[in-house]
Amino acid sequence: MSKLVNNNGYKKLVFCITDILEFGRKKVYLQVNDVLAKTYWNVGKQIVEYEQKGYKKAEYGFGVLKNLSKDLTQKFGRGFSVDNLENMRKFYIVYPISETLSRKSQTQADQSFKLSWSHYVRLMAMKDNDERSFYEIECIENNWSLRELNRQFDSALYQRLALSKDKAGIKKLSEKGQVIEKTSDSLKEPYILEFLGIEDSHQYSESDLETAIINNLEKFLLELGKGFTFVARQQRITNGPDHYFIDLVFYNRLLQCFVLMDLKIGKIKHQDIGQMQMYTNYYDREVKIKKENPTIGIILCRENDHFVVKYSLPKEENQIFAKEYKLYLPKKEELEAEVKKLLD
Repeated sequence: MSKLVNNNGYKKLVFCITDILEFGRKKVYLQVNDVLAKTYWNVGKQIVEYEQKGYKKAEYGFGVLKNLSKDLTQKFGRGFSVDNLENMRKFYIVYPISETLSRKSQTQADQSFKLSWSHYVRLMAMKDNDERSFYEIECIENNWSLRELNRQFDSALYQRLALSKDKAGIKKLSEKGQVIEKTSDSLKEPYILEFLGIEDSHQYSESDLETAIINNLEKFLLELGKGFTFVARQQRITNGPDHYFIDLVFYNRLLQCFVLMDLKIGKIKHQDIGQMQMYTNYYDREVKIKKENPTIGIILCRENDHFVVKYSLPKEENQIFAKEYKLYLPKKEELEAEVKKLLD
């Protein structure tokens, strides 16, 4: 038996069957979600059409849902509370046939719902249509769990990305999600690191910050955004007796380049920029290969100084960026107000 288990052919068999089963389970999961969403969409459709015939006025709206809840619960069990029926009604209104998540089909029979019902309930709670559309696309493309959707919404991802764009760019977010075409598309400000668990009032060192990031690397990569993979920590560059250490090294497969990151717990200084210039120059000349794009350097600091950055870098510099981080969730209303100014 042990010979069979250690046989390469048998190992390949286990790998192939595992792949088949995982694919099958994923397909079943997607199909179940799609069928459930379509079912609830059609329930909502019936409720809305009933109301449009004038019954809502006659039955005082809430009474209809209350009676429906009672009758459907008796027939089908849990899942038909008044609140859930109201969500089904809203589902049909918020996602009419011409505005399905698939963005392709024009008939209800053809439309495909790619997220769970819980995702849709959360999305429907978002009042701004453009913002909701952005999060729909990101959920589908990045396979966000409901927990990750909540985290990205609470950290105001849409607003943080929008603040670095013009009107056309903001509109593009709602139509296509976050599209990475150039370096600046992959960056945001501020970066929100509340998941590190570092109290804003506590003193901590750059080493503490780095260790907290490594301990929460999966969440940090999600905060960095699309295409980032981790490469190294405290990457050493040696010049004879002198050693230099890059805090964190990443690679972005969409931008096809290395991304170097230095962590600063205070306000950025011009010396920090000079140091990062040396790191990016070294990587461009000694590490990257011809087909890869120039190395990006990010100085992640507690407080940015745009004057220092502007006059420490060449005028057309597009490889080095200073970005702030925060250890707590931002006040979303303030960021929304800033985005509104851009749109006015």
